Amino acid sequence: MSERSRRRLRWGACLPGEAQPQQPPFLSPPFPLLADGVCVFKCLVNKDTEYCRVGRESVLITIGYNSALLQFRSHSEYSLFSTALKNCRNQTKEHSVFNQRTEESSAAQYFQFYGCLSQQQNMMQDFVRTATYHRAILQNHIDFKDKVVLDVGCGSGILSFFAVQAGARKVYAVEASAVAKYAEILVRSNNLVDKINVLSGKIEEISLPESVDVIVSEPMGYMLFNERMLESYLHSKKWLKSNGMMFPTFSDIHLAPFSDEQLYMEHYSRANFWYQQCFYGVNLSSLRNAAVDEYFRQPIVDTFDIRILMARTVKYTVNFIEAEEEDLHRVEIPFVFQMMQSGLIHGLAFWFDVAFVGSLVTVWLSTAPTEPLTHWYQVRCLLQTPLFAKEGETLSGKVLFVANKRQSYDIQIVAAVDETGFKSGNILDLKNPFFRYA
Repeated sequence: MSERSRRRLRWGACLPGEAQPQQPPFLSPPFPLLADGVCVFKCLVNKDTEYCRVGRESVLITIGYNSALLQFRSHSEYSLFSTALKNCRNQTKEHSVFNQRTEESSAAQYFQFYGCLSQQQNMMQDFVRTATYHRAILQNHIDFKDKVVLDVGCGSGILSFFAVQAGARKVYAVEASAVAKYAEILVRSNNLVDKINVLSGKIEEISLPESVDVIVSEPMGYMLFNERMLESYLHSKKWLKSNGMMFPTFSDIHLAPFSDEQLYMEHYSRANFWYQQCFYGVNLSSLRNAAVDEYFRQPIVDTFDIRILMARTVKYTVNFIEAEEEDLHRVEIPFVFQMMQSGLIHGLAFWFDVAFVGSLVTVWLSTAPTEPLTHWYQVRCLLQTPLFAKEGETLSGKVLFVANKRQSYDIQIVAAVDETGFKSGNILDLKNPFFRYA
C-alpha cells in the first residue's frame, strides 16, 4: 500500500500466468482506457469509500461523482480484490488521527449535519463571521498574492473564493462531508477550476501535492473548543511551510462570574415535570434529582446583558501557530476574580475572540456580549449551588476541559470564595448544550 492508501489498481488484468482477458471490466467514463486494453483507475480509498457487492463476482465502487462496476472473471479474483479493499479501509481507519479520537457514530452525525446546504447557509448568513473573514483576507492581500492556500473544512468553499479574490495562485479546499460536491459545483460554475481544487476527505487522511503558504479555516465551536475541529486545524500544519501563516492566528477565550436568579430558577424548574406523583397513575418523583443533575450538566447557549457580570474577565489564549493537537486534549484554565459587586454567583459565562494577524492589518472576530451577535452566541455554565460573595472578595478556582471521543469536552468547574471558604462547582457535557435562544 502506497502513501495515504493511494493505489493504482489494474482491474481486469491477468494474474501471473493467465491469459489476457478479451475485454476489460466496465468502467463509467471518464476513466482512461490504456493501449493494452486494460482500464486503470487511480483513486484515494479510505474508510468512507462507498462500495457494495453486485452478484457473485462484481463490485460497484463510488468515488466522488463517478461509479465503476468491476466485473471479475472468477470468484477467487473477486475475493483477492475485496480483501485488498477491506485491508485498505481498515489501514486508513487504524492510522487516522481523526478516527483514533472520534467515535464512528459521532463522526457520521457530524458530517451529515455539515453536509446540508441549510447548515452552510446558516453559517454564511452570519454577517459578522463571513464579513470578518472576507475583510481579514482581502485587507491582507499581500499574504495571498500568488500563494498556495489550504482551506481546512471548506464547507461551501467560501473562504477559498475569498483567497482567490485576494490573488491566491492555488487553493486546496478540503472537506469531509457531502457538501464537498456542492463546493465543486460552485468552483466550476464560477470558472475557477484552475485555481481551486476541492479534495473530498479529512485533513488527517488526504494528501497534498505540495506544501502551502497559508492555511485558512473556520474551526471554532461553542465555547471555542466544541466539535474538536481546532485539532484538525492544528493537524493541517504538517502541510504548512516553515514561514507560513494561519488565518485565524490565535484565539482568546474569556470567562467571568455572573449573577442571574431568573436563569437559575428557570433551569432548575425544568426538572419539575419529574416531581409529579401521579402521571397517568405513575409516581415520577424518584427521578427528579437525576433530572436536576442532567439539566445542570447542560451548558446554556444564549446571550445576556453584561451587567450580570460580577468581575473582570480572565483570558486564556490558544496560539494556533505554536499549539499542538495534544495541547487541546486537556485544557486547564485557573482563575482568580475580584468581585466588583456583592451578590449570588450562579455560574461562569464564556465567549471567545479570534485574531487574523496579517502582514498589513490584524482583524478581530469577537463573540463577546458587547459585540453584534453571531451564531456562536455566548455560553453560560451554572453552578449547582450558587455562592455568595461580597464586593472586594475573591473567587478562585479552575475550569478543566477534557476532550472526549464524541467530538466535544467534559467540563469541570471548581470555585471557592477565598474569604469564607465556601465552595461550589459542576460537571458539564459540552456535547449536549441547552439552546435557550430558540
